Amino acid sequence: MKLLYLLSSVLVLLATATLLNAQNIWVIETNKSVSIRGLSVVNNKVAWLSSSRGYTAITLDGGLTWNWQQVKGFEKSDFRDIEAFSDKEAIIMSSGTPALILKTTDGGANWQLKYRNDDKAYFLDAMDFSNKKHGLILGDPIDKKFLLLETNDSGDSWHKFANQPDAEEGEAAFAASGTCLRIGDKEAVGFVTGGKISRLITTGPKNSNWVYTSLPVSQGKDSQGAFSLDRTVSLFVGGDYVSNKKSEGTAAYYDTTSGIAYKQSSIPSGYQSCVENIGPETYFSTGTSGSNLTKDNGHTWHQIDTNSFNVCRKAKRGKLVLLAGDKGKIGILTL
Repeated sequence: MKLLYLLSSVLVLLATATLLNAQNIWVIETNKSVSIRGLSVVNNKVAWLSSSRGYTAITLDGGLTWNWQQVKGFEKSDFRDIEAFSDKEAIIMSSGTPALILKTTDGGANWQLKYRNDDKAYFLDAMDFSNKKHGLILGDPIDKKFLLLETNDSGDSWHKFANQPDAEEGEAAFAASGTCLRIGDKEAVGFVTGGKISRLITTGPKNSNWVYTSLPVSQGKDSQGAFSLDRTVSLFVGGDYVSNKKSEGTAAYYDTTSGIAYKQSSIPSGYQSCVENIGPETYFSTGTSGSNLTKDNGHTWHQIDTNSFNVCRKAKRGKLVLLAGDKGKIGILTL
């Protein structure tokens, strides 16, 4: 009986260890003193990143090695988001002054300036594309309206979106991971905000009216709010990047059972700046406090890593999930 008990205990421990180690993050140190917030994963091999000090990088082997390039003439730019379509074509967006959008069609060897605005009121936060031709860029409010720029020609030209959404006093978006803005099915647009208030702002196809919904996450300070949402507009993460270990008010999810549209949940590690759907009912999030996983659509979360990252993205065509953060840190999620 004793031997049987010991054997059962060993099997339980092994099963527990297997479960805990099912998701790991393989950290790659690049020795680059840059902050990475832009990340776009094309497939299981090709991914791009963009960072401070005017750098971009591309991998052709699933994140194991990277080819870094500093964009000539833009060495002081902070490229906080990138959208890649192949190993040749990508678009980068800078936050700060001037507001910039550049495009490459030759794998980053050359970049063409497609948009520039030197007005200090322009601060670009995030970019998303519904397909190769149509994309949007979200910027902080100007004259009580959120800035939305639109392209219909693969980023070659940009114009103001026809219907600019309203902004409340003290409300803004976060240029933290490029995922505070998402374009969903049938061109539906959604983005999340923070500051004095935190809201989900959505519009349906064909530029319909905007809908404004309060979110039950940390808010009231410039460092608080929702920082990222998933493409189905059903799960949100954020918190307070100043008090980044505080777990309360770090997430919310769409709930169909309680009569409350969005319910608050807590992420164990604390503040999160990015969330991605990686499987049925399964979401992965990351931030300076660590990385976390939910397998029940955001109702409960568990922490899987303590490393600091800014952004996580899943392959558009494939299963590869990459992370990136400060000091040039890159991670590969193993499932």
